[in-house]
Amino acid sequence: MPAQRSIASGFPKGVAPTEELNVNPAQVRAGATLFQGMRCAACHTAEIKTGPGHLFAELRNQTIRPYSDLLLHDMGAGLADNLVEGQAKGNMWRTAPLWGLGYSEKVIGAAGTVGYLHDGRARNLTEAILWHDGEGAASRQRFEKLSKVERDALLAFLKSL
Repeated sequence: MPAQRSIASGFPKGVAPTEELNVNPAQVRAGATLFQGMRCAACHTAEIKTGPGHLFAELRNQTIRPYSDLLLHDMGAGLADNLVEGQAKGNMWRTAPLWGLGYSEKVIGAAGTVGYLHDGRARNLTEAILWHDGEGAASRQRFEKLSKVERDALLAFLKSL
């Protein structure tokens, strides 16, 4: 996965090779603080360490930053598809990793439309956050109370991933 873009590119002010490398480090830091404070990281875990038992030594005990706990969570009736699979009910979804999120629009290209969440129903990151319910409802409610400056910082942080 690409590294987080949380520092300035090193190019002269106003010059960046591509738009996604043009970040405001202070805004990204503020957004990261909000992400933690709003408890988004309770499910979108920033850092996980791989286990010691993999066949390949280079994959053992590695720190990864998926921004996911990779677990199932109740996301509420609004996201439910009512399909049951094993112990997972229709309102339960695996926390999507957020790594690489900032490249979504670039990868899909000008001809496509980015869709967020498990089924692509959210047209942008704000909508994806607003669809959170169930275990994510409190974080969504905190997002709804943010000022425009705070929302912009949070979205800048997410797009830096």
